[in-house]
Amino acid sequence: MIDESHKSLNYAWYVVFLLALANISSFLDRQILGLLVGPMKRDMHLTDTEVSLLMGLSFALFYTVFGVVIGRFADRTNRRNIIMSGIALWSFLTALCAGVNTYGQFFLARMGVGVGEATLSPSAYSMITDYFPKRKLATALSVFTMGIFLGSGLALAIGAGLVAGLPTEGTIAVPLLGNIYHWQKLFLMIGLPGLAISLLMVTVREPERKDKLKRHGADVELKLHEALTIIFRRAKTYFGLCLGTAFTALVNYGCQAWIPTYFHRTFGWPVPKAGLTYGLVLITASVSGILWGGWYADRLLSKGVMNGRVLIGVIAGIVSLSSCFIPLVGDPNIVMILLVVPSFFLAAPMGASTTAVQEMMPNQVRALSSALFLFLINIIGLGLGPTIVALFNDYFFADENAIRFSLTALFTIGGVFALLFYWISYSAYKDTVARLAKEMN
Repeated sequence: MIDESHKSLNYAWYVVFLLALANISSFLDRQILGLLVGPMKRDMHLTDTEVSLLMGLSFALFYTVFGVVIGRFADRTNRRNIIMSGIALWSFLTALCAGVNTYGQFFLARMGVGVGEATLSPSAYSMITDYFPKRKLATALSVFTMGIFLGSGLALAIGAGLVAGLPTEGTIAVPLLGNIYHWQKLFLMIGLPGLAISLLMVTVREPERKDKLKRHGADVELKLHEALTIIFRRAKTYFGLCLGTAFTALVNYGCQAWIPTYFHRTFGWPVPKAGLTYGLVLITASVSGILWGGWYADRLLSKGVMNGRVLIGVIAGIVSLSSCFIPLVGDPNIVMILLVVPSFFLAAPMGASTTAVQEMMPNQVRALSSALFLFLINIIGLGLGPTIVALFNDYFFADENAIRFSLTALFTIGGVFALLFYWISYSAYKDTVARLAKEMN
């Protein structure tokens, strides 16, 4: 007879892999735009900055604002249903991007995609934390968060092959959407399969909530101001962790958006070739990095290193700062090899940092604190990462071929601030977790 705890853990891993599949789907959509810079600029007559706003701010603004609202609901209602509805919404609106005719329509559609995707991570973080024991939590959350880099890598690797085969002129007639550009077909191919993932969420059970604050033996229902008070009581640890992770994300998102274009402009590589090669780097190095980060964080905890979750981020900040020279190297093959190192270490803290946020908060504020965590990551990382590179291109250097210097600035800015904020959190994390343990008893 199979032990019930073993069966429960097997089911928990099934849930993690299904949620990771949803995460992969969401990042396929986000990162495919990195391969479409040329066609979008050509057919819609856009600047680098306008393209970067589609890749970053249009999505990030609504993703982050609605994420906070949804996080509050996820702390109080059924998280599975929130996720299932969100997957259906973002998948439909991604497919709808195939039919946009103007920049304004494109911008609005991307906003809507952001609203749908805002449902996933805060709810998933909270659910996974309730499914797993603490000794395995960083690994489990890293597997879920792995979808960021696996989805981004697949978008670049698979998308590169699809983009290479697209005609550069003319349009194609699609039922209901009319005549669309050939590159817009990719949004249908990415968006529609997500509807099947939404249906699979029916097989997921809402887990029992653990680690809840109690008063006189009863669960506490926190009002919004009480929940925010708990979060801000841990401000040094929490916001240091949030901002440190946000600046590693700034480098990640900036690279994912512009590295294929950098290889095209600097070395003359075709964008599909650059996208395929860099996509493989993300799939191998970044996925390995995030799994290593989760595994090593759990290993440090087993050895009694309570702030080991945050130590992963300190390492990432050092590596980002040390990688600022890479875009200036003159050989494209050496550049691609060197990118393996920051790709590995900048991915590493995502699962570990997510785990740290969960561990420092009681159950009633985990989704809300995760939503605020993601708010900062996406406003700074996704909202500014691609845009910083574009602004340096368009305004500081006034030369799109100076993109290598813009990427050097990206690594430097991200590395300095990531290291600073992670170190602030590292110095306070151990005391914060100990204080929560006392509050729960």
